[in-house]
Amino acid sequence: MLRQTVLLFGPPGSGKGTQAKRLEQHLRATHVSTGDMFREHLSRHNELGRKIEHIMRSGQLVPDAVTNEMVRERLLCPDVALGTLLDGFPRNIPQARWLETFLAGRGYGIRGVVVMNVPREQLIGRLKSRAIKEGRADDADDGVIRRRLDTYAAQTEACIGFYESVRVAVHPIDGVGSVDEITRRVLTALGTA
Repeated sequence: MLRQTVLLFGPPGSGKGTQAKRLEQHLRATHVSTGDMFREHLSRHNELGRKIEHIMRSGQLVPDAVTNEMVRERLLCPDVALGTLLDGFPRNIPQARWLETFLAGRGYGIRGVVVMNVPREQLIGRLKSRAIKEGRADDADDGVIRRRLDTYAAQTEACIGFYESVRVAVHPIDGVGSVDEITRRVLTALGTA
């Protein structure tokens, strides 16, 4: 079961996924990305993929019940036994409460919350660049990008206050700079540099 959980917060394009891949080795924890899981279901064209395709393409969030179940199944897999870096989850207060209950039921908690801060205009530029490089349709449309950023600001940022209120260490990180510099900032904040 989970021995440590680190939550990675930040708006789309803030570099959470890039940092999570680098932090896996340092923290000996498995990167779990809800965005990657959703894209995998979309590419398989399975029932869940068809259900969420319209939601994702419009920049909206997948319903909590669907997301929670997908995360629960993933966190019960053997490869997360030493810990996990959760990227893209929770996205709102109900998901944060669900995760607290899920972890507490197994005798585990959250080691820390890393919040990647990047100015909005840089985020938009990064997302457009990513759409070209990676063919990510969810990053190609200005309206969708702005809705995703607005949704993060309206719903997900509230989770940061929730974790502060339950006394989980929250670490704001300057997400501008080289990938190496940002990794060092995160490791220092988590006390593992």
